[in-house]
Amino acid sequence: MALARTDKERVVAEVADLAARAPALVVAEYRGLTVTELTELRRQARADGVQVRVIKNSLARRAFRGTAFDDASQQLLGPLLFGFVQQEAAAGAKVFADFSKEHAALQLKFAVVDGGLLDAGGIAKLASLPSREQALAMLMGVLKAPISKLVRAHADMPGRLVRALAACRGRRRETD
Repeated sequence: MALARTDKERVVAEVADLAARAPALVVAEYRGLTVTELTELRRQARADGVQVRVIKNSLARRAFRGTAFDDASQQLLGPLLFGFVQQEAAAGAKVFADFSKEHAALQLKFAVVDGGLLDAGGIAKLASLPSREQALAMLMGVLKAPISKLVRAHADMPGRLVRALAACRGRRRETD
């Protein structure tokens, strides 16, 4: 069904607003997915801060003008599903990569992160990265390790002294 000009202008304005606010974009071809599967993907994406939209490629090209996604306009071919990442780029990549593992009909095409274009392999690598919270937790563990070892060493010093004295007393008894 063809859209009226006013509807097209509204869609372009909405997508341009999404593109201006989104730090990353993940694009996949959805040919072969059922409505139920698409609904499931949208639900999972929404939970991770990714807004999924199906947009005509010509309207997406217009909406991307002047945004960080403008360079991706030449890549828009076929029936595409656009995932506008609202939080961190890895979240969008994880949603699409995990879903494509379970549903072979979803083909990862490309992603735009910080103005750089990633192919399907790049999306998989981005998806394998830890989330921001996981990375911070790993960093805190690395930073905490030397301090906790120092505290354990200082806490164990009286015990070491007692064991050393007991060993000396035991040797003294043997020599008497």
